[in-house]
Amino acid sequence: MSPVFGHGRLRLYLLKLLDESPRHGYDVIRELEDRFMGLYTPSAGTVYPRLGRLEAEGLVTHEVSEGRKVYRITDAGRAELNARRGELDDLEAEIAGSVRDLAAEIRSDVRGSVQDLKAELKSAARDVRRQARAEARTANRSSRPEIAELERMAEWLRGELRNEARRSLPDAAVIAEVRQVLDRALADVRRVLAGPKAGD
Repeated sequence: MSPVFGHGRLRLYLLKLLDESPRHGYDVIRELEDRFMGLYTPSAGTVYPRLGRLEAEGLVTHEVSEGRKVYRITDAGRAELNARRGELDDLEAEIAGSVRDLAAEIRSDVRGSVQDLKAELKSAARDVRRQARAEARTANRSSRPEIAELERMAEWLRGELRNEARRSLPDAAVIAEVRQVLDRALADVRRVLAGPKAGD
C-alpha cells in the first residue's frame, strides 16, 4: 500500500478501530479491508505484531473468548487517540483519497481492457470477413452465416463486459485474471478460425 500507514499511522488506526468496538485480530484485518473497499488487505504478520506492541504499551488489552483473543482499547489507548485526533482526521482524509485514487486506477484498467478486447474482436471480425470474401470468390459462395453468428457473439460479449464493469469494481488480481482468460479465448478463436494446419 502507499505510505498511508507509514511511520506509526497503522498503530493509530488500530486504536481507532478498537475504540469503535472490541475486535478479534481477524476482525481487524477484515475491517481494514472493508474500509479500503477490498483494495487493501493487511497481512496477519502486519496486524498481530502491532496489536501485541499496543498491548505491551498498555494501550490495548485482550481477553480470550471461545479460544480467540478479543482486543479492547484501554483508557490509556483512548487518551492517546484523543491526543492525536487531528492526525487521525488527516489520516482518514488520506485514506479516502487513496481509495478514490485506487478505484479510479482500476476503472481505467477495466476500460482499457474492454477497449483492447473491442479492438481485438473488431480485428478478428475483419479477418473473418476478409477470409469469407476470399472463400466466397474461390468457391462461388455469396454469404457465410457463420460470420453473422460470430459478430452476434462478439456484440453479446461486449455488452456483458460493459454490464459487469458497471456492476462491480474488480481488484487488480481479478483484472489480471480476466485479461488472461480473454487472451486465451482470443487465441482459441484465432486457432479455430485458422482451421487445421497441414498434416493435422
